Amino acid sequence: MINKDRLVKNFLRLAAVNSPTRHEAKIADILEADLLKMGFEVCRDDAGEKIGGDTGNIIARKKGTVPDATPIMFSAHMDTVEPTDNWGYKLSDGVIKSNGETILGADDKAGLAAIMEALTVMEEDGIPHGCIEVVFSIAEEIGLYGAKYLDIKKLQSGCAFVYDGGLPLGGVTISAPYHDNIKARIYGKNAHAGINPEEGVNAIAVASKAISRMKLGRLDEETTANIGTITGGTARNVVAAYCEVFGEARSRTESKAKAQVQHMEEEFKRAADEMGARVDIEIVRSYDGYKLPLDSQVVQIAVEAAGRAGIEPKTHGAGGGSDANVLNAHGFPATVIGVGYTNPHSVDESLEIEDLVKSSAMALEIIKIASGR
Repeated sequence: MINKDRLVKNFLRLAAVNSPTRHEAKIADILEADLLKMGFEVCRDDAGEKIGGDTGNIIARKKGTVPDATPIMFSAHMDTVEPTDNWGYKLSDGVIKSNGETILGADDKAGLAAIMEALTVMEEDGIPHGCIEVVFSIAEEIGLYGAKYLDIKKLQSGCAFVYDGGLPLGGVTISAPYHDNIKARIYGKNAHAGINPEEGVNAIAVASKAISRMKLGRLDEETTANIGTITGGTARNVVAAYCEVFGEARSRTESKAKAQVQHMEEEFKRAADEMGARVDIEIVRSYDGYKLPLDSQVVQIAVEAAGRAGIEPKTHGAGGGSDANVLNAHGFPATVIGVGYTNPHSVDESLEIEDLVKSSAMALEIIKIASGR
């Protein structure tokens, strides 16, 4: 049975550790020590070295006690977004909230805590289980880099449960988007804005013209596009000769993502041609999307576990990426589980204690179902 007080205490202990991307070593030390106490074999890979971080991914494994059980993996990420300095929290009516000045860190410290509590109960109660692997990744928040540098071929599990979702509680993600980034470098021509502006070509104006023609925002239920940043120019009285624009397109259907990026690229080129500028376009795939069949083993286990834990089972598509995108791209079936936190990446982040308890209970049920119980 999940120990609510211990679970909350551990969540607050983990959330209090400052672990922004590339600085996860301190929390990795805590988690590694806890896993070793439970009899897991634990190692860290060299992913941190490859991205300039202070630690790699934690990879842990415990042999099963049920020979024919399905080997499973639990995963969550150790890094958080910022601000995290002077972290604090408020507790009111069973809800843990940020102090209003920093994030709470439930994304993804709640996922870490829920997994660790389930594993602790498994050990305490002597619950039969199959082979269990645990991957606590680094650098998820800046582009899934921990998962991208993880040697997935070394994993022995048949499916993975990534505890890195908010609402709905216990939600089972069956599809997530392909995500392409677009960067446009626009080259115009300098001129004095007050003396001879007609001799210049304003790169910022080119960007504005292109963006005004683009289809942006929510394009359909599974496709979105955005222009995120624009930088350029040197002074208010100089016609801007250079401008950079960063945007993105996402869709759970790859052809839609590609078509949207092509549309954005064409609008940049059309505006540049019309105004006498030059544009260079760079398109980079951030991660691939995935779609899991409803009858796939990973989805069936998760749905049944949610029901057993007192959560109404819900399958849904996601609008963002996670380590599950990388795992699925390598043929490793993985679904994201909703832990229940709200307003992640903001100073309004919160987490209901009962949701955290149910999330951990769901993880314990996943272990039982995979072992045939």
